[in-house]
Amino acid sequence: MLLITYDPLWETMRRKGITTYTLIKKYAFSRGTLDSLKQGRNISTATLNDLCRILSCKVEEVLCYLPDEPPSEEANTKKRKKTV
Repeated sequence: MLLITYDPLWETMRRKGITTYTLIKKYAFSRGTLDSLKQGRNISTATLNDLCRILSCKVEEVLCYLPDEPPSEEANTKKRKKTV
């Protein structure tokens, strides 16, 4: 299972002095989209693009990919055998 977390977003917003209120009022951000971010649900690439533009930041400053568990050695061995 793969996991995307938006934890970096909140730190980036704090660092840049942007609040959720600012996103809603100044940038017409949807409360539903903010709720999705807070709940860790999927967002569109358009939303991701908007956040990066508003915050003048890189994607890595909005989200982070966390694998559920590292690939096992057995899985790595199978991949190597297929490519040989």
